[in-house]
Amino acid sequence: MGEIKTIGILTSGGDAPGMNAAIRSAARTAISRGLKVKGIKRGYMGLLNEEIIDMQARNVSDIIQRGGTILGTARCLEFKRLDIQQKAAEICRQHGIDGIVVIGGDGSYRGAQALSRQGINTVGVPGTIDLDIACTEYTIGFDTAVNTAMQAIDRVKDTSSSHERCSIIEVMGRNAGYIALWCGIANGAEDVLLPEKYQYDEQEIIDHIIESRKKGKTHHLIINAEGIGHSTSMARRIEAATGVETRATILGYMQRGGNPTAMDRYYASIMGAYAVDIMLKGKTNRVVGYTHGQFTDFDIEEALQMQKSIDDYQYEVAQLLTI
Repeated sequence: MGEIKTIGILTSGGDAPGMNAAIRSAARTAISRGLKVKGIKRGYMGLLNEEIIDMQARNVSDIIQRGGTILGTARCLEFKRLDIQQKAAEICRQHGIDGIVVIGGDGSYRGAQALSRQGINTVGVPGTIDLDIACTEYTIGFDTAVNTAMQAIDRVKDTSSSHERCSIIEVMGRNAGYIALWCGIANGAEDVLLPEKYQYDEQEIIDHIIESRKKGKTHHLIINAEGIGHSTSMARRIEAATGVETRATILGYMQRGGNPTAMDRYYASIMGAYAVDIMLKGKTNRVVGYTHGQFTDFDIEEALQMQKSIDDYQYEVAQLLTI
């Protein structure tokens, strides 16, 4: 790879609180290192449409506290095609872009990997509320999403207790159960349903509700992960089986929005700067991660092959605390 003079920054896939902090940090770090910076709007789709703007330090002023992404994001399924990848690399060259910082999840990394194969330096930054990237213990947006969900669940729990209901609250996370696990513990749920652990034995939940009622428990909180879903139909079946009024609440996209927490702003800022600096050291096709208290980086291929699962002990604690 040649000398880096100009970098592009794009956000791809689902938005996550803290992405703006990463954009700001990457841009200002690059400028302080003497590089030119170009913002690529609407992810890989925007790259193909040449929605590319020059960025100065002032362009990223007063954005660190904002949710979402000022660059916008979009899905781009056609980017899986080799001819489209070649076109994107050629567009980068035409605009003088030597490398791109890609802020997003595993799908975004596959796009970055493809660009790297076409000769464009790429470094990924983990931006996803799902915490489902195996090479890192932290992903930008997770802390904000968990806190947003926790606060909403507290409110539903108050009214559920007043009406002596069972409440099923569905949280996001795609096929990963981390938001559900954290909220299950933080909100004091009676049942926590995770895609990684759930055996789809609804009778067990029904029995748990009935037993709790016999012991004098007047309400019951179930945290259900998006990867399991079907909360509304589950609520109908549980009410029919137990006679307990049961309501489903799907928190949905509210978990993606809102001002990022201090943790998300901090980690995003360090990761954005780290991405630029390792690119300047000649690295490409890398993903920034945080493991064992250190910021580090992995080969994208290696990162995509890693598997991540719910920690058995943490799940055991979630179960124990439902007593």
